[in-house]
Formats: sequence, C-alpha cells, structure tokens
Amino acid sequence: MRDSTGKPSVAIFYPVYSDEATVRTVAMKSLKVLSEIASRQKVIIVNDGSPDRSGEIADEIAAEYPDVLAVHHEKNLGYGAALITGFKYAIDYDWICFLDGDDQYDVNDLYHISKLFNRYDLIITFRYFKVYGTTRLFISYVYNLILRLLFKSPYRDHSCGLKAIRSHIINDITVTSNSPFVGAEIIIKSMVRGYPIGQVGIKTYPRKFGESHSTSLKNIIYSIRDMLRVYKELFKQYEI
Repeated sequence: MRDSTGKPSVAIFYPVYSDEATVRTVAMKSLKVLSEIASRQKVIIVNDGSPDRSGEIADEIAAEYPDVLAVHHEKNLGYGAALITGFKYAIDYDWICFLDGDDQYDVNDLYHISKLFNRYDLIITFRYFKVYGTTRLFISYVYNLILRLLFKSPYRDHSCGLKAIRSHIINDITVTSNSPFVGAEIIIKSMVRGYPIGQVGIKTYPRKFGESHSTSLKNIIYSIRDMLRVYKELFKQYEI
C-alpha cells in the first residue's frame, strides 16, 4: 500500500555465505536506495550458515541500523532455503527485492527497476555486459535455451540474481527448489499464473574474492533435478 508520497513499502534481502568482505557494502547501498524509493523499508540479511564472519558482521549492522534485520540459519541450507527465509521476513512489504550478497549485482539498479513498479508484478534482470569466463557463459546460454524451449518462456535470463516481486505473488506460488534453479522457478510459476513480468538490462561486476559455485557439477545436477520436477508439477496441474 502506497502512502501519501506515492511510494510503496519495500524490503531488500540478500543471502550471504562466505561473503564477509561484502556484507556491509551491500547493506549500505541497500539502505541508501530504500531511503529514496520506499515509504517504509527493511534490509534483511540471511546468513545461510556461513563459516566466516558474515553472520557476525550482519549482527553488527543490525545493531547499528534499526532498518536492518539479520536472520541466521544454524547450518548451510542452500540458496533456495535462504530465499524462502528472506521472503518470510519481507512478506509484509509491498515489494520484495532480492539479490546475491557478493556485490556482483549493483543495488543501485533498483533505482531504475523501481520506475516499473506501476507496470509489472515481477521485474527480472538480464546481464547485457557479462564478466564471466567462457565456460560459465556457455553453461548460462545452454541453460536459458533449455528453459525457453521446455517452459515456452520468452525471457532472456532466468538465473540473474537481481529481481523485484510484489509480495502477494509469493503468497500465490509455492517456491520449492533449493538449487540455483529457484530463480527460474519463481519466473516460470509467475508466468504460468499470468502475472505481468518486466525485464531490465543490467551490468554485473567481477567477484573480488572467493569463487562462485553456481555452475559446479553438484549445482548443475541439482538444478536439472528441480527443473524436471517443476516441469512435471506444472504440466500435470496446468496442462502446459
């Protein structure tokens, strides 16, 4: 619900796992963006059992800023579980924005995304400038091609980690994947339900520490498993 300023209430959440170098950076950017686009705001940091100081730093930030909430998983439960936790604590806001905690996505892109709040129920992003290696680019290309063919999806990028969604959609769909496929699941189930979906091009930035495991063999296998399961679920229920 919008207030007298015409701005909606907005929550931003991001999962962290071995992201101690960027937890504070993403939180500070998020607070600044929210101060300009939201009537009521919250930044939610989901510590998914991180083995480094990510959880400790999240608690420090939450103690400093009343609009920041730190939530902890006692052990690593996976990306999908972290998203489900984030949605749980953000559900009372009109819009829920979420991204990864490694600062590869620029929170400032939400300035542009927020301009589309009146037009869409889900706003996804695609990477028009990519900083990844050849192998990851190839995997991403094949992955998105399969999704477009399998689910008749018109969207360019199903796995880009920066998205914004109206909270009532989360109450209408059931998110069940725990692999990196969870982002695509949200898009596909929203599409099947008939919600208007917008796309915004963004630039991604190189990871300054550690390495991403989203394209590891383990995550690829788990994503394929979730993809086939969701396909069967939707085919049976909606006769796609």
